[in-house]
Amino acid sequence: MIESLVADRISRLDGGAEPLLAVQLPGGRRIGSATAAVQLKLHSMLPLRHVVSGNIGALASECVEGLLDIEGPMRRVVEAAASLLHGDPTAGAPGALHGAVRTSLVSRWRHRKKADARQIEHHYDVSDDFYALWLDPRRVYSCAYWPEPGMTLAAAQEAKLEHICRKLMLRPGERFLDIGAGWGGLLLWAAERHGVRGTGITLSKNQHAHVNRLIAERGLSDRVRMLLLDYRDLPEDEPYDKIASVGMFEHVGRARLPTYFDKIRRLLAPGGLLLNHGITAGGTRNKQLGGGIGDFIERWIFPGGELMHVSHVLEVMADAGLEGLDTENLRPHYARTLWAWSDGLEARLEAARRATAERTVRAYRLYLGGSALGFERGWMALHQTLATRPSGRFDEGALRGSQSVYPFRRDYMYRR
Repeated sequence: MIESLVADRISRLDGGAEPLLAVQLPGGRRIGSATAAVQLKLHSMLPLRHVVSGNIGALASECVEGLLDIEGPMRRVVEAAASLLHGDPTAGAPGALHGAVRTSLVSRWRHRKKADARQIEHHYDVSDDFYALWLDPRRVYSCAYWPEPGMTLAAAQEAKLEHICRKLMLRPGERFLDIGAGWGGLLLWAAERHGVRGTGITLSKNQHAHVNRLIAERGLSDRVRMLLLDYRDLPEDEPYDKIASVGMFEHVGRARLPTYFDKIRRLLAPGGLLLNHGITAGGTRNKQLGGGIGDFIERWIFPGGELMHVSHVLEVMADAGLEGLDTENLRPHYARTLWAWSDGLEARLEAARRATAERTVRAYRLYLGGSALGFERGWMALHQTLATRPSGRFDEGALRGSQSVYPFRRDYMYRR
């Protein structure tokens, strides 16, 4: 019975000039065409039910666990996966409102300090050598910016770093804080290109060691530091002129988001600027992506990650006393970034398997390609939001009432 349902499901997929998907059963019998672009080779009958139900996250997990192998170009693999979905993965789950209190309690529990540290270690301390295979030389692990179509990934990441620094109007000698500083790309760029006195924080021991090594090698120890520290433990005795949070607030949790932005407001000098850069939900009511996608990411990639729509983020920022100044959606830029990462990993699979576990390689292959498709289709977005802590001094700034260093025009961000 289930085999006939699978055959019917596969026959409905639109593969264009060639069949898109076929399934090979454990005994060798095939459902679908041998010339299909994507072949699912099953070592167990269990995945068949997920082909029928459209639970592509469960299929991805079964691939990671070795219950099936997926063969085909990654772009066709994720196209086939998307074709199996039933409905919109950004739609809110039934009964979501009734579970709001429970969701909040779970979010608070999962984002205690020790829990956050374990979750960051799970993701970022996989293997520095593994990440180095497919990231750019600066290891910038966030959305790149492509002002010119012909740019390489490395050039687009540098353009992103400069875009952030320009938005923040960084000046020599300013105190600059990078929350979730990763492998130090933005922190070092801001120090070397804009002359700031920089502080970066991370919960990843690997990243902490790597960045401190770079700081020493580049002779920046007198004005740049990288701390192994939770954002909640940052001292507030001397405020920062400018703060960046890149790829960080996704790990904070919905229930902890007010605490996060309230802490940032206290760390930011009156009239100073914050640049918050992160992944946002494509839908307004979904806490994670449907079709099992969110469950897969939670289990294998980002435990504790929570999607929030940009409207919710802006509301929480405002409640914390931070005025939104400019919001830019870089969604297709992230799709291109992820495809660049995916192509880089696909080109170095054997080296990746030497650098880390086979399960990790399988999980990241599906995660990078699937995320690229998700950003292309609008299931997720990437927003940069510039904000300020209003100074309360109405006669300062470019225009009366500015209450910040922000000039209330955008042209300065794009001047070359």
